[in-house]
Amino acid sequence: MSEQNLYRQLHNEVQRTAPPDPGRQKPERHFRIAMLAPPWIPIPPPGYGGIEYVVALVTDALVERGHEVELFCAPGSRSKAFVRPLLPEAHPHEIERALIEADHVSRAFEAFDQAAAAGHPFDVVHDHCGYTPLAMADRIDLPLVHTVHGPFDRETSPYYDHHGHKGNVVCISRSQAGMAPPGADVKAVVYNPIDVEAWPVGYQKQDYLLWVGRFTEEKGPQRAIKVAKATGRRLILAGVVQPRQERFFATEIEPHLDGRQIEYVGEVGGARKQQLFADAFAFLMPIAWPEPFGMVMVEALAAGTPVLAFDHGAAVEIVEHGVNGFLVHDEDEMAELVERAAEIKPEDCRRSAERFSPHRVAAGYEAAYAGAMERATSGAPA
Repeated sequence: MSEQNLYRQLHNEVQRTAPPDPGRQKPERHFRIAMLAPPWIPIPPPGYGGIEYVVALVTDALVERGHEVELFCAPGSRSKAFVRPLLPEAHPHEIERALIEADHVSRAFEAFDQAAAAGHPFDVVHDHCGYTPLAMADRIDLPLVHTVHGPFDRETSPYYDHHGHKGNVVCISRSQAGMAPPGADVKAVVYNPIDVEAWPVGYQKQDYLLWVGRFTEEKGPQRAIKVAKATGRRLILAGVVQPRQERFFATEIEPHLDGRQIEYVGEVGGARKQQLFADAFAFLMPIAWPEPFGMVMVEALAAGTPVLAFDHGAAVEIVEHGVNGFLVHDEDEMAELVERAAEIKPEDCRRSAERFSPHRVAAGYEAAYAGAMERATSGAPA
């Protein structure tokens, strides 16, 4: 057995022996949680918004499990939690602007103090907001759990190395956690959730391959095109062309669009997006960098569609080689294995996506909250 196949076998065994799904079982301990979402996009997102989608599912699951949750978020948000918009308007076109994040976070910190003064303090803050809350976490009296939604790279690693000890850092994959700088001191790994029951399963597949994502070089739409042309299969590309990526799209993608074999359908959402996933012969994930998670892979699995992915980043934790898809080294190997997607059963894909149920994820965060509170009480470092 080759080293690569042995690695895949060991990985698959890890996935099959995952803890049982807690389902609707209520936790023994309940928390009062301040869920701090980013200020940019409402919860749940009307279109693009991966973090907002995660926050929506985790928050609702925590409420269903009996916790008292207040969601500090952008205006226009909806949730089973008590919704607390902080700014006058959402800012979808000003993502990561420091002024807006600082305003949003400072108002949230004021609300935490007011709750404590009123005799109804929060037990824990769960931060999805970005960089300000963790950097300032030692300025508030509450333990802070911080989910890292992006990569540890040359820009972010110095930040986490310096500020990571101020909060309880949670990663969204083992791969991501393995790249954390020493100062981050990762306390837990909790995968992102998906509402599997909300996705239709495609049992009668069409002939097309599917790629969905942001049109950037690292996301690999140009490599998906190469795979489609090598196999002769149709390829549907869906997603958003964000500012500063127009040149990449114009030079690497647009020349190949013919409306027949290679088709671009724009940004999709809702039922249209789900049907695209459910009807696809296979989903392509040719990402040649350590993607921290990769929600589109889990969406494909929930829809019963096998995933062919480069063996980088979290893909090796999501794709079970030969069970719900295939892990490959490059475009050539991906093209060689495309036809074998017919061997993968839709129900096996769907079953593998159940590892990411909102209640399982909520249970993981409950353990993170308990650990954060215990460390705060004992005086140990966060």
